[in-house]
Amino acid sequence: MKAVSSEAVETGIVASLAQPGGNVTGMTSYPAQVTGKRLELLKESFPKISKVAVLGDPTIKLHELNWQELKAVGRFLAVRLQSLEVRSPNPDFKGAFAEATKERADGLLTLPSFLKFFHRKEIVALVAKNRLPAMFHQRDFVDDGGLMSYAANTIDSFRRAAVFVDKILKGAKPANLPVELPKTFELIINLKTAKQIGLTISPNVLARADKVIK
Repeated sequence: MKAVSSEAVETGIVASLAQPGGNVTGMTSYPAQVTGKRLELLKESFPKISKVAVLGDPTIKLHELNWQELKAVGRFLAVRLQSLEVRSPNPDFKGAFAEATKERADGLLTLPSFLKFFHRKEIVALVAKNRLPAMFHQRDFVDDGGLMSYAANTIDSFRRAAVFVDKILKGAKPANLPVELPKTFELIINLKTAKQIGLTISPNVLARADKVIK
């Protein structure tokens, strides 16, 4: 069986990356370290940022893992973090952003969850309304008008997943196929959005972007 999952070891889907065991293998995504890298890129893009609101869902298994990674990186960067917890089935994104405004957050970062993915247009609109520098966990947010994202290249990941399918169809056992981490990550920046909300992104970060939407 092939799987594309998030933090496969931490969530108990496989025993280890090298020896998954059982009947599951494939690609695993969203390592916590990538969440920390997103905060680093946000701070580098906007050096004056001092407090970042983190939009997360504590009902997600990976929430605490990502939050702990962010706190460690935040201490290193001297960036304070504000936890904005938004839960299903009735997400109050407006309330969360009002809380961020009240606490004077000057940046925003999203943690992975299907809830935010399905409400991404609402989130992007609220970010623009509040003129917050924001780093998203998935490119789809930037395609819908979000400012910037840093994430694994999903097309490359699915291509690699197809390799697993091919091996299994030829007789390989999933338990013996090491789980792979994404090899390609992309920094996507929506320069059009930056101009619309009056933000200037560090030229050094712009130069490193894999794609700039103009």
